[in-house]
Amino acid sequence: MNRTACSFRHPLPASPRWPLLALALAAGLGLKLALTPGFAAAGDALQVTNASVPASDEIGINLPLLMTIKNDAAEADALLRVRCPFANFSEKHTVDRGEGAPAKREIKSIPIPQGKTIELKPDGYHVMLLQTRQKLVPGEAFTCTIVFQKAGTKETEVQISRTP
Repeated sequence: MNRTACSFRHPLPASPRWPLLALALAAGLGLKLALTPGFAAAGDALQVTNASVPASDEIGINLPLLMTIKNDAAEADALLRVRCPFANFSEKHTVDRGEGAPAKREIKSIPIPQGKTIELKPDGYHVMLLQTRQKLVPGEAFTCTIVFQKAGTKETEVQISRTP
């Protein structure tokens, strides 16, 4: 039996252009996914609205930052940090209810469940802005930076509201 060598030529020849072609193909696929409806980045699927803080004539006090967070992302997220120009620090809190009076407790992060809208309010999850640096006049607004675990950093306008 006579065997002959097969002269099969590889369809993708080694070429310095091949890595560029592969990169262009991958970039095109990434662009297609980014433009596909329903394929939103975590940052686009998380919305912060109704952010407010009560007005105050005092300096050096602690005030709650209230807001609504809607998470339309395919996975849960978490609020990690808040920075506001008029406060020295911020803390994330929850309210524990057990025997006796409710007690506020500092926590590492505030969970934002997938497909849910949560409201940060004084009797549940909320952010406390500590040691205010200035008086807060009703009707004014400022920008705070909110950092989420997956959605990243979001700049949010915060309204100064009249105290109830």
